[in-house]
Amino acid sequence: MSMSRLRVAFYVCLAMLAFAGNSLLCRMALKHTAIDAASFTAIRLVSGACMLWLLVRMQRSADAAQGKGDWLSASALFAYAAGFSFAYISMSAATGALLLFGAVQATMILYGVAQGERLRARQLLGLVVALAGLVALLLPGLATPSLSGALSMLGAGVAWGVYSLRGKRLPPQGQGNPTKVTAGNFMRTVPMALALVLGLWMYGELSLDGSGLVLAVLSGALASGVGYAIWYQALPALKATHAASVQLSVPVIAALGGALFLGEALSLPLLLSSCAILGGIALIIVDGQPRRQNPPPARPAP
Repeated sequence: MSMSRLRVAFYVCLAMLAFAGNSLLCRMALKHTAIDAASFTAIRLVSGACMLWLLVRMQRSADAAQGKGDWLSASALFAYAAGFSFAYISMSAATGALLLFGAVQATMILYGVAQGERLRARQLLGLVVALAGLVALLLPGLATPSLSGALSMLGAGVAWGVYSLRGKRLPPQGQGNPTKVTAGNFMRTVPMALALVLGLWMYGELSLDGSGLVLAVLSGALASGVGYAIWYQALPALKATHAASVQLSVPVIAALGGALFLGEALSLPLLLSSCAILGGIALIIVDGQPRRQNPPPARPAP
């Protein structure tokens, strides 16, 4: 049984809030604490796996035993998490957000078009407006990143796009369990994360920090584990182009969250850019009513 549009919209809103929260937690940890990117990534993935395991154990539905994830999705999830963390070492948050969501957009929309999805003129206009709003939002803070940092963030965006696209292939509701699939993917990232930490530990490049540890756990357990489980619930009901476009709202939410919780300035350009992005998303995802064709005029009887 497919989900109602209202329920899908509710899940999407929750997931976008979780993604934005994850960005804020990651930014706070890597910018304001001494924790290193590898340790943050590993703690984030391990805590996410633990939270999802608890959620699966709490479920009693008939489909809770179905679904286990796969190594390809887990690899994409790990590549995103690691690339995201390492990229923010050498670039501003604005530049990183533009690179990340640009790569996500390109990956998912190109895949959707390749699979036969077509954007109407109104939806193309919405995409242009949303992208223009995103560039206007981020342009004042842009700074030329290092080549390694740019490639790392672009790779993270492609990996997240791949992970989201694979999430769309989940069976319909009632035939599979998105939470268990997400838990399986997270658990498969644990040995990858531990291998990353071990490799950097051999070179003496690890740095733990109490505040950073707490932020990494919150990022993994709540913003990542619970957030991705919710996202996987909604994904099968979304077109690839729609799933890509709604994620443009994350930089807006993160910027507003930064103003509310981190004391960052909330300016008029920020508000105007946010309206452009959200308005563009609305043009993309709100399908117009199909036109009703008038029946051909009846021919007079001979």
